[in-house]
Amino acid sequence: MVRWENRKHSFKDVLKLSSELKKKRFDLCVIFNPTKESNIISYLAGIPLRLGYSRKWGFLLNRRLADKKALAEKHEVEYNLDLVRLIGADIQDKALSLSINDDIIINSLKALGLSGNQGLVAIHPWTSDPVKQWQPEQFRKLAQELIADPALKLVVIGGKEEIGRSQALFAGLENKLIDLTGKTDLLQLAAVLKKCKLLISGDSGPVHLACCVNTPVLAIFRNDLPGKTAKRWGPWGRNCAVIEKPGLDKTSVEEVYNKAKEMLK
Repeated sequence: MVRWENRKHSFKDVLKLSSELKKKRFDLCVIFNPTKESNIISYLAGIPLRLGYSRKWGFLLNRRLADKKALAEKHEVEYNLDLVRLIGADIQDKALSLSINDDIIINSLKALGLSGNQGLVAIHPWTSDPVKQWQPEQFRKLAQELIADPALKLVVIGGKEEIGRSQALFAGLENKLIDLTGKTDLLQLAAVLKKCKLLISGDSGPVHLACCVNTPVLAIFRNDLPGKTAKRWGPWGRNCAVIEKPGLDKTSVEEVYNKAKEMLK
């Protein structure tokens, strides 16, 4: 397995990865997120079918689409399927799916001090893009509303980079919720979400992971920036809901809480 980190690489790194991929004699490469590096690597690796978008040295690909994703005319899932349709691939069932062995779920929850029958509700207060961030203080107020319900057990999730922020945000509530920020790997997080009744989040990766394990999602979006809307990035799953307004400051804690309670009935 070749590990390729999300950072700027030297041309020597590019040549090395291209060489390693060439030895594996791949028949097809689909580049969903265009970068010059990925296009160069696929070309130098001699992969016969190279699918992607006509940008960032897209001339190195031999199956291309114009990149109109910024217009947000449809969901990212559909945009990605458009790429593989270039070679005649299509599917009938477009649902996201991730199967997790029951033993993995049980062991993951046990390692994290959880059980599967606690009425778990997860919140993910963070986004990678500040313009998509519902105010963290709003998440704290929402958490206070949720932990007042004795039938629910609130779980906070997030990456290692958010540990300090999470501790500060939920200071004083430590004994009333479970803060798993920075404590799960991807598989453990999927196992936790699988056992949750609901995930409440902004536009973030865990939203899509929850959809993959059929956990309902309540997502908080803005609709005043075309490329950031739920139409393109919203939860792609069953029993999900979106609160979307022209500006995240227009979405109140009360509105999110009431919608969450409705979804938890």
